[in-house]
Amino acid sequence: MTISPASSSKTPLLDQVSEPHDLRRLEPAQLRQLADELRTETIDAVSVTGGHLGAGLGVVELTVALHYVFNTPDDRIIWDVGHQAYPHKILTGRRDRIRTLRQGGGLSGFTKRAESDYDPFGAAHSSTSISAGLGMAVARDLDGRKNNVVAVIGDGAMSAGMAYEAMNNAGAMDSRLIVILNDNDMSIAPPVGAMSAYLSRLLSGRAYLTLRDIGKQVTGHLPKSIDRTITRAVEHARGFLTGGTLFEELGFYYVGPIDGHNLEHLLPVLKNVRDRQAGPVLVHVVTQKGKGYPPAEASADKYHGVNTFDVVTGAQAKPKANAPSYTRVFADTLIKAAREDDKILAITAAMPTGTGLDLFGKEFPTRTFDVGIAEQHAVTFAAGLATEGYKPFCAIYSTFLQRAYDQVVHDVAIQKLPVRFAIDRAGLVGADGPTHAGSFDVAYLGCVPDMVIMAAADEAELVHMTATAVAFDEGPIAFRYPRGEGVGVDMPEVGQVLPIGKGRIVREGSRIALLSLGTRLAECLKASDDLAALGLSTTVADARFAKPLDKALVERLAREHEVLITVEEGSVGGFGSFVLHHLAEVGALDKGLRVRSLVLPDVWLDQDKPDRMYAKAGLDAKGIVAKVLEALGKDETAAAKAASLIA
Repeated sequence: MTISPASSSKTPLLDQVSEPHDLRRLEPAQLRQLADELRTETIDAVSVTGGHLGAGLGVVELTVALHYVFNTPDDRIIWDVGHQAYPHKILTGRRDRIRTLRQGGGLSGFTKRAESDYDPFGAAHSSTSISAGLGMAVARDLDGRKNNVVAVIGDGAMSAGMAYEAMNNAGAMDSRLIVILNDNDMSIAPPVGAMSAYLSRLLSGRAYLTLRDIGKQVTGHLPKSIDRTITRAVEHARGFLTGGTLFEELGFYYVGPIDGHNLEHLLPVLKNVRDRQAGPVLVHVVTQKGKGYPPAEASADKYHGVNTFDVVTGAQAKPKANAPSYTRVFADTLIKAAREDDKILAITAAMPTGTGLDLFGKEFPTRTFDVGIAEQHAVTFAAGLATEGYKPFCAIYSTFLQRAYDQVVHDVAIQKLPVRFAIDRAGLVGADGPTHAGSFDVAYLGCVPDMVIMAAADEAELVHMTATAVAFDEGPIAFRYPRGEGVGVDMPEVGQVLPIGKGRIVREGSRIALLSLGTRLAECLKASDDLAALGLSTTVADARFAKPLDKALVERLAREHEVLITVEEGSVGGFGSFVLHHLAEVGALDKGLRVRSLVLPDVWLDQDKPDRMYAKAGLDAKGIVAKVLEALGKDETAAAKAASLIA
């Protein structure tokens, strides 16, 4: 569906810009008005769709300047993470679809190669832009091309080791690469003003660079030790003046800091680095999250990711909750446990609000650790704490824990260290799409020896599983839970420690068995009701544990039923595979048992409303019933339907 852009009376100049080549026809003096209109359009669009707001508002002027100075899409602009790319999308031929952001069939909330030639690299996890940009720059050099490659990375993303690995590699090479450090929180910059802008223009200009190269040629005739000493002294002096010593040490030519909202400062510096002929350069740009929208300026954290909101007041729409969120349940349960046990610690990788650990941190500030966007470090840091008798809870989204898999295996599991992994955002995540879906954690953790894996069927079960993790000291333990609200069950005052590796029967039947892992249990119960209407008596069981598998429960279900369906919100290779493997080992499959596994399909599911995504995946009640009837075969299905009509 195409929706018309905002009224032309609000955005007369922006209405003339469909793609960046239109932008480059404007006079520099017109760009201030264009940036203001682009900010207005971004606010208006996100108010309708929800999404990431603050980061995009902070880079409006930078977005305009980059597309004005560089010949995109031939020149490559890589936006790290992609949270800030909404203004970029508006300027690159997607304005007519901007109000479909994060909707089913609409624009992705991140950059996406399949969506536009102006998105040269898909990004939804942070700290990848410099590595990708260096790859593009080297490929350009091998092909003999002359285009520019620009990586835009935020200060938070610069906390990740991968960014420094890339910079270390790039700094040792001669490939032309431009890195824009978007500094909106680090406070590493000296005061930004006229003098800073003047120095940045001077030091990025051709006259200074030519003089610098001549100096290098002169010192090049001196002994290497003297040449190196003089060069380092000059660069340290410049770094002391401008604040870029760290980046110079990594081999980058540093320019900045400059005011990222002042186009008169941005344009000449970007033109200078565009025309620079050799080596990597880093331009340090200082911006403000939420710039130009007072509610977002006043509360940057609350306006990083937003629901739909009223543009005038900034008030965000909130769905009526009939149950607490899983994230809140985990946080509250961990806080209660920590009041009784001073060995409990909490670790997050730059997601305190998303994981609920901001609440834990308010009560236990000295026992809460935000390590930045550094999941690998978070896991090994937790391992170190565990060696000293502490009980670290490492709360990380499923999709982000993938980045620390080596550390989970080598630093935690092999040593049987009792690190507790609270895996948030397990399963489908709606508007954030495939990059953020927690599809693989059961599969990638399940193959690790001695790993205990639990999955909460509802918010009450999450309370019990958090308590179980607190009590478990024999090795690593993980428990997964989804994004969003619980199902509205009664909540226990105190969590019970569950017997490891034991599931439960929720509903007794005789012919069909549904074995659920995680929050699809509610849909299994609905499916059981629908099957009962077809005359098919159904047992519903909650596995609770993917590992160790409750073998006795699995064997009982196989022995007492004609059809066994496993249901999980995870990929192939997970819980269903564990069940099938065990049944094959004990010979249950040789006795005529009909077994099927319902998992997430082996495709990337684009963003949509969660209920639509579950329907596409066949993981709603209707899909479960269809799988049961498929297992029974055509004759049985027809008989079941006939029985329901007679009844």
